[in-house]
Order: sequence, then structure tokens, then C-alpha cells
Amino acid sequence: MGGKPFQAFPRGALSRRLLLMGPMTAILPPTLVDAPATAAPAALTPADLAPRALPLRTLPVPGTVSPALQAFIAAPYPPGWDVIPQTAAAWKELAAQSAAAAAPDIAAIRQRLDIKVEAGSIAGVRVFTVTPNALPPENRDRLLVHVRGGGFVLYPGEAGAGEAMLMAGYGRFKVVSIDFRMAPDFPFPAPLDDAMAVYRALIGTHDPRKMAIFGSSAGGGLALSMILKAKAEDLPLPAAIAPGTPWSDLTGAGDTINAHAYVDNVLVANSGWASAAARLYAAGHDLRDPLISPIYGDFTGFPPAIVTSGTRDLFLSNAVRTHRKLRHAGVDAVLQVFEGQSHAQFLMPFVPETEDAFGEIARFLGTHLAA
Repeated sequence: MGGKPFQAFPRGALSRRLLLMGPMTAILPPTLVDAPATAAPAALTPADLAPRALPLRTLPVPGTVSPALQAFIAAPYPPGWDVIPQTAAAWKELAAQSAAAAAPDIAAIRQRLDIKVEAGSIAGVRVFTVTPNALPPENRDRLLVHVRGGGFVLYPGEAGAGEAMLMAGYGRFKVVSIDFRMAPDFPFPAPLDDAMAVYRALIGTHDPRKMAIFGSSAGGGLALSMILKAKAEDLPLPAAIAPGTPWSDLTGAGDTINAHAYVDNVLVANSGWASAAARLYAAGHDLRDPLISPIYGDFTGFPPAIVTSGTRDLFLSNAVRTHRKLRHAGVDAVLQVFEGQSHAQFLMPFVPETEDAFGEIARFLGTHLAA
């Protein structure tokens, strides 16, 4: 046959294509580069893939955060982070130590943020009601429900209400903080039962469209579990939620559980007391139970949510996975991540980033709560 030979691509285009394919083959897994064209891709699991060995390195304090936050980032690991209590009495002693350590901050917050704190009980559960002395008119009929952090084992009593005080002070909302029972004496489902008892009582006297639930760490996970429980009981849901660095997966899954080990200077690593607290709280129940690890539940129909974390947070993956699951469920969800912060360091009193975090949360809630 006469004429020019057939070319699928012009010669110049083919050359450019081959030049591009060279670098691409360098980043594809060998099983995808070498497999025959007719072969199905190999089904690989994480256990089949080689882990990445990291060189020894030092991690500087970032200059991209406030000087006040830099001091917290530069702080050493908390003493005893890797000491796991072996008895119920030892867990209770750890709880008492946490409350004593928090006491100076609690006193300073009460003094500086112009708030009133009243101890009481609702539905037989101990609570602290925190009210700004200057409550804005638009928030007078609004109410926030707070569930504390601390791994279901720390910060009993008023020590656990510090986050509620920050929200009341910076956000100018009235807040009810739930002092739920804790492990080891009262493991799952006691904390969730207490939180739901208070919530049921409050929606009997307040419009749920003017309410929100928030909390951080264990409190963030518990806030998500409360929504799952309320849905199952066909209770009216709050207008919004704000789970901070939520402990939404107690199984220890998630990339940053490994990637941020020894980078986070609050929890430090999952080999410390936190993973032991997860087992203590679950008390023999499956850690993948959605009411224990809500990431395994159905987020369809959840109220709008704002999720908060930090770039050094051991639980950053929990926050990211929670946010993505909310978005996949069609929920209006926002993720805010703060530079340099380890686990829940957006709760550090009087740091500029803390006021920024609560300002964002307050604006989000204000948008979604009925006037």
C-alpha cells in the first residue's frame, strides 16, 4: 500500500507522552507498573505494604503561631503520659490529680471572662450552668449543652467545665456542662446515659432548634454518640453540634495515630494511658460499637457541625474522618485546623488561638441556632 505509515499520535505528541509517562511509572506501585494489561490489580491490604522508615529528626517550634501558643508547643511531654494505672484506685488518683492541675486555670477563667458558674443537677445528673454576666439579646433563649473531655476518666467536677466556661466567656452563650459519671466505677454506657438524661430533660423545657451540643476529645465523641442515640430514640435533634478533636474511633485506627506519635505533646502516643482508658471505658464491649466509636455509625440526618483540631493533634485523623463522613452524609460540616496545635490545645486559656477557635464555633452556632 502507498502513502504514509499509520500513526496513532503525531510524532511530537507521542514523544511528549512518553516523557510524561516516565516520571509517572516512578511513582506507581510496582504491582501496577509490571502487571500484564489483562491482569486485574492485586488486592493489597496495609499489612502487605512496606511501612515508611523516617530519619531521625528534630521538630522546631513553628514561628507561625502566637508567642503564647509557642510556649505550649515547646513544653515537654506531660509527666506520666505513659504510666497506665493498674487498679481502680490508681485511675481515681489520676482523676484527682487532673482536677488539681486544672484548678488554677478554672479559677482564672472564672475571674477573667465575666461569667457566673452554678452547680446543680438535672435528671439526677450533676451539672454546672455557666452564664455570661452580659448575655446578648440574640442568645437569651439559646442554650448549649457541653460534654467534657478527659478520656472518660479525667477532670471530674468543675475541672471538666473549663471548656464550657470558655464558650460562655468567648461565645456569650448560656451553657449547661454535664458532669457525667466516669470509669472505672461507671464505664459505658453510664456517661452516655447521663448525657442523654440531661438532654431529654432540657428539650422538655427548651426549644431544640435553639440548642447545640459541643465538647472535645472524649466529649466530642460523646456529642456524636448522643446524636446517634437521639436519632435511635426519635428525639428532636439540636440545631448544631461542635465536636472538637473528637475521640470518634476508640480502636486506634487512623493515620495520625501513628504519624503524629511523639509529635503531639499532650497525648503523646496511643501507647500511653489513652488506649488503656478506651478499654476501661468500653468495659468488654466491642470498641467498634457506634455508641462507643461513633465513626462506625450512620451520620445521615445529623445537624450541621463544626469540627476542630490541630496540625500536630494525635487525633487529627479522627477529626478529618468525622468531617468527611458528615460531608458524605450530606451534612453541612466545617473543619477548622489550627497551626502547630497538639490534642485540644485550642482549649488553652487566654491564648489568641483559643479566642479565635471559640469565635469561629460561636459564629457557626449562631448561624444555625434559631433566634
